[in-house]
Amino acid sequence: MKIELKEISIRELTNGYQDNEEKGVVGFGGKLDIRPPYQREFIYKDKQREAVINTVTKDFPLNVMYWAVREDGNFEVIDGQQRTISISQFVEGDFAYNNRYFHNLQQDEKEQILNYKLMVYLCSGTDSEKLEWFKTINIAGEKLTEQELRNAVYSGSWVSDAKRYFSKNGCAAYSLGGDYLNGSPIRQDFLETTIKWISNDDIENYMATHQHDPIANELWLYFQNVINWVKVVFPKYRKEMKGVAWGVLYNEFHKQSFDSKKLEKQIAELMQDEDVTNKKGIYEYVLTGKERYLNIRAFTDNQKREAYERQKGICPVCTEHYEIVEMEGDHITPWHLGGKTSADNCQMLCKDDNRRKSGK
Repeated sequence: MKIELKEISIRELTNGYQDNEEKGVVGFGGKLDIRPPYQREFIYKDKQREAVINTVTKDFPLNVMYWAVREDGNFEVIDGQQRTISISQFVEGDFAYNNRYFHNLQQDEKEQILNYKLMVYLCSGTDSEKLEWFKTINIAGEKLTEQELRNAVYSGSWVSDAKRYFSKNGCAAYSLGGDYLNGSPIRQDFLETTIKWISNDDIENYMATHQHDPIANELWLYFQNVINWVKVVFPKYRKEMKGVAWGVLYNEFHKQSFDSKKLEKQIAELMQDEDVTNKKGIYEYVLTGKERYLNIRAFTDNQKREAYERQKGICPVCTEHYEIVEMEGDHITPWHLGGKTSADNCQMLCKDDNRRKSGK
């Protein structure tokens, strides 16, 4: 791991600055990627960027910035994007400070700003070293998310193309599947979720494998397939569908045929069942048949006490006597056969018998 502290003048930093959709945000003679794929959009308000210019004009020190050294010898901003863009926008004449644009300043004032020295740490090393370094410098302020950190480590053509689909406000993934995923595209939640699905929860290995792929078509096509499959199998949308692990279900069940009308009837009944406390889990349940997704309402302490007294502490399976703390509430008629979580359907079984019954 190599870390080098370097002085960079604002003149050098802003040389070749440009901000456009095609080439991104670059500076330092075209060698610095100011907004790499994992970085968030520019979020400084007027007062914040004016505070940066105020600091520079008074020759006060700005906080140190961090750049990563790429394999091709160029750089990318890891920490300091907002300050860098604020400085560059002012020098470019995009906004005024104290009612004066940069071109309105006297020559000596311009020179003072252009000669101002920024302190920048340059970091180069292995992927794992860079990841640890990013996490270390990311302690203060608004932290990068885990996916933003991964994007930094595995930056390249693949991440850049993936961002086009998954990481911007109003991006294609949001337009297609925004109702089905939690989180925010610009904080990389959509990208992280989709890679997690396609990789069976092995995100870093998937990104390492595809880091230098020119495009991310495989990921985008997979996402489209997942969302379109959901819309066909479950054509009636409910708010509970947002945040379901759709990719996991798609991976397991997309080759099977389902009767959407029968599924909808079952879902509607389960939505009305007061014993089902996790309505979101209904979608996993109707495909897997696993009741654990439903969080079936448990018997109350009063219901369990009544059953215990009625049984005089005797487990009806093994006929042994137990203290109440050694027993668990059980549905006499199982929930999936229509049994309700009610006092008259409650019996107390010893823990061993109850777990043997539950495991059948």
